[in-house]
Amino acid sequence: MQITSKLPSVGTTIFTTMSQLALEYKAINLGQGFPDFNPDPALIEAVHQAMLDGINQYPAMAGYPALRAAIASKTLARYGRRYNVDTEITVTSGATEALMASFQAFVHAGDEVIVIEPFYDLYIPAIELAGGIPVTVPMAAPSESVPYYRVDWERVEKAITNKTRMLVINFPHNPTCTLLQPQDLDALEQIVEKHPLIILSDEVYEHLTFDQKEHLSLATRPRLAERAVIVSSFGKTFHATGWKVGYCCAPAILSTEIRKVHQYTVFTVPSPLQAGLAAYMQDPATWERLPAFYQEKRDHLHQGLQNTRFTPMPSEGTFFLLASYENISELSELDFAKHLNQNYGVGAIPVSAFYLEPNSAQANHRLLRFCFAKQHNTLDQAIERLKKV
Repeated sequence: MQITSKLPSVGTTIFTTMSQLALEYKAINLGQGFPDFNPDPALIEAVHQAMLDGINQYPAMAGYPALRAAIASKTLARYGRRYNVDTEITVTSGATEALMASFQAFVHAGDEVIVIEPFYDLYIPAIELAGGIPVTVPMAAPSESVPYYRVDWERVEKAITNKTRMLVINFPHNPTCTLLQPQDLDALEQIVEKHPLIILSDEVYEHLTFDQKEHLSLATRPRLAERAVIVSSFGKTFHATGWKVGYCCAPAILSTEIRKVHQYTVFTVPSPLQAGLAAYMQDPATWERLPAFYQEKRDHLHQGLQNTRFTPMPSEGTFFLLASYENISELSELDFAKHLNQNYGVGAIPVSAFYLEPNSAQANHRLLRFCFAKQHNTLDQAIERLKKV
């Protein structure tokens, strides 16, 4: 049988590849972004109680009402934006489904979608499945004078054409660990004033920001919120990535179209998980304590790497940290990541994997991404191995 693939360029993802190598070489996996510890027992108990209370059948298609109400309350308190519980908030099967449904809802054949590079690996295949054309705009790479990635918004605007349907942004940014600044939101406001596009804002790490810095959601600016689909993830927020529960907030005119796709993709999301999350979120401390919790882990890995030949870079948010191996090797990022896995027993992800052309010189800055959402014992073991490099 002959099959014509809709995604001919998609093979095994870098996350699968590096995780398989980690298993093969018994490496400590600091590559794939998932915690190696359980969610809060109180959250697990809330989900269990929901099951015992009989909340086990289909909930509302758009999401369990109490959970949508909790999302609305949190979003209003944090960002000052009041989303309508009935028409503007949709609970999805992870942030992945929220993103995929948004692309399917708004991107038509031949539409261009601007993606800032490096980018989360879901975006390009999702755009292509919708019949769209991805247009990548690279961030300015770190330098000695500016040791972090940053967006060139003038370059973003120059990429906009009369075919541009959507702009995808992702902050706190994976993989570069940077946050939006007020001037970034200013630039975005100028762009939406001049161009009739939708912004898909992937904000799954919204609660993981450090050094007293706040995440500047697009929901904080009315002119942006009116044109934006804002996506978040309970898996990232509450250490439960395997539960696959996320959500998106958008004006009713946009949410209506997203729900059409959502209804015929998964219809709805497991009811006891939603009910348990709704009960757990009644205490704002459940997300307010996350920055301090993860900053301790970030600092632990950052300090440990300073005792190696790696050079850790600033991480403003997410549960990742970039480190340079410029003083160690001239291998490409992929080859060095494999070398580190096979010979030193530590798994990491090459930042080049988040580029459209991962083998190009423009994608290789001798940087690896490490995940610090791990127990201290796991991080300590990895640091000891990295000291031998």
